[in-house]
Amino acid sequence: MEGSEPKQSFFDRLRDATGVVVEKTREGIEDLQTRQSLSRAYNDLGRKTVELVEKGEITHPELSAAVEEIKALKAEIAAAGQSEEAPASQSE
Repeated sequence: MEGSEPKQSFFDRLRDATGVVVEKTREGIEDLQTRQSLSRAYNDLGRKTVELVEKGEITHPELSAAVEEIKALKAEIAAAGQSEEAPASQSE
C-alpha cells in the first residue's frame, strides 16, 4: 500500500501546519489583548491626570496645555450636540 503512505504524510503535514497557524493566531490574539490593555491603562492615566490638573493637585505647563485642548474639544462636542438638538426642539 505504497499509495496510501504519501496521503498520510500529506495529512500529517496539514495537521502540523494547522497547529502552527492556530498557535500563531493565539499568540497574535494575546499580543492584541496586551496592547488593548496598555491602551486602556494610558487612557485611564490620561483621564486621571486631567482630573488632577483640573482640581489643581498637579501642575505642569505641558499638562495644562493638553488639558486646555481637551476642554476646548469637549466644548466643541457639547456645542455640536446642542446645535443638533436645537432644530428638533424648534420644529415641535
